[in-house]
Amino acid sequence: MSNFYTDTPSLKHHLHHPLMQRIVELKEQNFRDKDEFDYAPVDFEDAMDSYEKVLEIVGEICDEIIAPNAEDVDHNGPVVSNGRVTYAEGTQANLEAVRRAGLMGMSMPRRYGGLNFPVVPYIMAADMVSRADAGFENLWGLQDCAETLYEFGNEDQHRRYITRVCAGETMSMDLTEPDAGSDLQSVMLKATYDEAEDCWRLNGVKRFITNGDSDIHLVLARSEDGTKDGRGLSMFIYDKRNGGVNVRRIENKLGIKGSPTCELVYRNAKAELCGERRLGLIKYVMALMNNARLGIMAQAVGLCEAAWREGYKYACERRQFGKTIINFPAVYEMVAMMRARTDASRSMLYETARFVDIYKALNDIARERKLTPEERQEQKKYAKLADAYTPMGKAMSTEYANQNAYDAIQIHGGSGFMKDYTCERLYRDARITNIYEGTTQLQVVAAIRHVTTGTYLNRLRDYEALACKPELDGLKNRLVKMTDAYENLVTAVTAPKDGEYLDFMARRLVESAAHCVLGYLLLQDANRDASFLKSAEVYIRFGESEICKNQEYITAFKPENLSSYKQETDFAPDTNDR
Repeated sequence: MSNFYTDTPSLKHHLHHPLMQRIVELKEQNFRDKDEFDYAPVDFEDAMDSYEKVLEIVGEICDEIIAPNAEDVDHNGPVVSNGRVTYAEGTQANLEAVRRAGLMGMSMPRRYGGLNFPVVPYIMAADMVSRADAGFENLWGLQDCAETLYEFGNEDQHRRYITRVCAGETMSMDLTEPDAGSDLQSVMLKATYDEAEDCWRLNGVKRFITNGDSDIHLVLARSEDGTKDGRGLSMFIYDKRNGGVNVRRIENKLGIKGSPTCELVYRNAKAELCGERRLGLIKYVMALMNNARLGIMAQAVGLCEAAWREGYKYACERRQFGKTIINFPAVYEMVAMMRARTDASRSMLYETARFVDIYKALNDIARERKLTPEERQEQKKYAKLADAYTPMGKAMSTEYANQNAYDAIQIHGGSGFMKDYTCERLYRDARITNIYEGTTQLQVVAAIRHVTTGTYLNRLRDYEALACKPELDGLKNRLVKMTDAYENLVTAVTAPKDGEYLDFMARRLVESAAHCVLGYLLLQDANRDASFLKSAEVYIRFGESEICKNQEYITAFKPENLSSYKQETDFAPDTNDR
């Protein structure tokens, strides 16, 4: 019998990272829950054993229930009738399985019915669920919204809503509108205070809302009359039990078909304020989006893993010209690169998750007592690193998920274009990952300031200072040269002090930094476990070539060349040419 946790040794490798000792120490706060909850760990080893056991349960459910249901869910999908959504039968079975296993609210405190797990094992579960069915991850993974509710809601809201999520109810984040996609400050859904009922009323339309008929919604709405920017937006909690919101339609999507993407109509819907007025976009949605982006990274890594496995398996079975195609250089190069992308993306995912774990655990402690100066410094350090790594990781892992899915079909040849093979669904499911929760282009916009302020370079020099086994010195020396080249690229692009030129080259700079970061992470993995050596060698070779390519392009490019890329804005297609 297979198991998605035990058949992927890299998951256990990342779970047992040295930094987990500090993460568990902060999360469990001297294991104070052990006297109140019989399932709370009594020490570090007990906590790690608990994570292992739960992840094995997740791996079993993924293998025996979620993955076998994926094709039928993709084919049938959810339906809407009378303003309500009904999930596909397979999706309902998936939800029932994870509810029975107590896998909702995994990261929430035990006092609300959660498991109080750190981000790392929770994201590992998301990684496996995504490998089984990326569309289902969009439903199960939205329990992430509870993290934002916990961070910014009050105690009464925690007890009324987070307990329900831990018991198995679903959530959604209602942000985008027909005229407000990436530009969320243009949100116009109206929030009006109802003095007679002592509540808020929401009116308007939301579009592209994942799991839009969920039980509990976090809603971005305009609460301040006369405003048109982000400072007039607040966050609200809408409870479906109160009524007032109907699903107008479910979008007919390319992929992730099991996840209902809805257009919602709010008609005088009763809601309550979450946090303070005017901070909905400026503070709360930014936190919500960062949580969501980490979840999309996990989704992308799961898709990378699934695509690599499909491609590798087919290449080992398919025979052409008297031998299996895995023996042809053109194919085994693709398979090796798919594996390297998967390992690199996963390393980035869990490095980021560890950063998030530490700063969020310290934030939680700060609710109860004043942090020591050392703790405040630690909190600041890891919050900054999480802020830097989240957009870079989201950009790279989602692009790699798309490339792995593409390559899996290519390895299958004509068969990969047919619905008979899983890789066709993976290809469609992967395509959204580098679009939603901020496109790759927007991730570059978020990441570039960490290029110009030196966050990435400083971190790379920290990696450089770490010792490694003598046999890995050659790879490390190459990474040092890659980092030097990256530093020179940053100097070359920023020296002219031309903002438009910097924006134009931003993608190349962020990608160059990412190749160095991913290379170092794989080097550290190989230092702890030799099974990562091949991926480290393949990826570092690839990273060298990509940085060299960026170097040649930037060196030959002059800021005045920008004009040749600008298109005329009065273009009108000639219908006679169609």
